[in-house]
Amino acid sequence: GFVFLWWVLTEGNLATWGLGVVAVAAGVAASLRLLPPRPGAVSVAGFFAFVFFFLWQSVRGGLQVAAMALSPRPDLAPCVLDWPVGLPPGPPRLLLVASLGLMPGTVGVRLDDDRLQIHVLDARLPAAAEAKALEAVIARLFGGKTA
Repeated sequence: GFVFLWWVLTEGNLATWGLGVVAVAAGVAASLRLLPPRPGAVSVAGFFAFVFFFLWQSVRGGLQVAAMALSPRPDLAPCVLDWPVGLPPGPPRLLLVASLGLMPGTVGVRLDDDRLQIHVLDARLPAAAEAKALEAVIARLFGGKTA
């Protein structure tokens, strides 16, 4: 992040990178000293796994929903799943609900304690398995496991 910030501030001028290396190192050292990593922090590997998973599922789901919408006779069976959430309260659960809402064919409609109601466009789709896979990716992102 500090490297990117330096690159933006210097408009990519390579002549400034001698000073940039020192500035970035000082920024990282200060950041680690003032705000050390804590349990529950976001994992870098988990972040990239989440982005890849989300993009892949969005494209796949978008094509699936487009095929259903363009079908001369859409054969849909909407339903609401009552699904147990294994993520801890707070940001992991909020990200789960928000991500489900952005993935075609599903949307989280109500979160009560450890239960999430998910509206699914077609009950024959493996929505519960996909939600479980999303939950596992989010758990990895936050450095934990699901229940």
